Amino acid sequence: MRTVLDSILTRLIRYGCLAVSWPDGTRRVYAGAPGPAAELRVEHPDWVRRLALDPAMVFGEAYMEGALQPVGCDIYDVLDVLLLNTSQGASHPVVRLHQRLRDLGQWLGRLTGRGPERHEVAYHYDLDSRLYSLFLDEDQQYSCAYFRRGDESLEEAQREKKRHIAAKLLLNRPGLTVLDIGCGWGGLALTLAQDFGARVTGITLSTEQLNLARARAEAAGLSDLVRFELADYRSIDARYDRIVSVGMLEHVGNANYGAFFGMVQRCLEPDGVALIHHIGRAAGPGSTSPWLRKYIFPGGYSPALSDVLPDIERSGLMTTDIEVLRLHYARTLRLWRERFALHRDTIRDLYDERFCRMFEFYLAGAELTFRHERHVVFQVQLSPSQTSLPFTRDYMMAEPGPNPRIIQTAQAL
Repeated sequence: MRTVLDSILTRLIRYGCLAVSWPDGTRRVYAGAPGPAAELRVEHPDWVRRLALDPAMVFGEAYMEGALQPVGCDIYDVLDVLLLNTSQGASHPVVRLHQRLRDLGQWLGRLTGRGPERHEVAYHYDLDSRLYSLFLDEDQQYSCAYFRRGDESLEEAQREKKRHIAAKLLLNRPGLTVLDIGCGWGGLALTLAQDFGARVTGITLSTEQLNLARARAEAAGLSDLVRFELADYRSIDARYDRIVSVGMLEHVGNANYGAFFGMVQRCLEPDGVALIHHIGRAAGPGSTSPWLRKYIFPGGYSPALSDVLPDIERSGLMTTDIEVLRLHYARTLRLWRERFALHRDTIRDLYDERFCRMFEFYLAGAELTFRHERHVVFQVQLSPSQTSLPFTRDYMMAEPGPNPRIIQTAQAL
């Protein structure tokens, strides 16, 4: 099996350098053109066999179990070398076989009609809420931030993200009703109510998120404008002026895009506006990393535009705007990764060393996927009507106006 891994790494490393110390004490350097460098040590012969049989799954597992140790660097540096090379098309017959099997599984999954399951959502989002407070921004925005200048703090960039989304929703008068699908811990819904006077219904499948979101609405004095419910999007039948979904489409499942966009069309007022913000693939359809599906986001898949646009068109909705955020999520993930490292000891006390290594692998791998693998964030604006939005995109760049609630209060006096 060592021979198989030698062959894989020899073919894979065309850029940069990866040194590997094997369990028998030998060390080999795999090198290509100038690029990043890293070194790792494999601790036990059993892991050599497992890595050769299924490298995409087992590499992360070996790191989680401490059987794969970076030497003089960290797991980010190791993954930087590997993902840089895979992004350039370097591969091996064993790797290609596993990829084809994953792609087949993804295609078959589209035929099943399977949607997001409550237990899959809970697996990741019902973790101890203290964990997320340690590496997210103060508003606990667990999605791509928006770096207008590029040097913003995490808090600034997440505020910019919410402002950018609000602008695309065209919240041009108080009292507009908004459905927030996959509302997280409630930060976006509270902002839309507080700053724009919107009446927001947020839905989630996570009880941890629901409880915190309700508590935040109560503490902010916004319970008259915002309500949060434990609900599946498929159960919604009310109409709304606006619909927003941030980081939710990745959990819908590619068998269910028709149902999702059909619901958006059915629940939008005739002159309504929707904004769908989701991770996507700029290089076309693919399949999710098996390690990521098992340990981080069960059932998750980040769609290409070609995955979703046919269902949008069939729904009767009109695509009124698409924006591609390229490296914004890479920068967001780097800031999360830095904060996670800063609070690593506290997080280990909440969980254990294995959990910390799992999350480190996830954050580093996700950041590098956005840097090397043509993953991006799409913001897709939709409407049933040709005339519901201004002629140009200028309104998206305008600064938000005064707080509509303040205006309402003044008018009532």
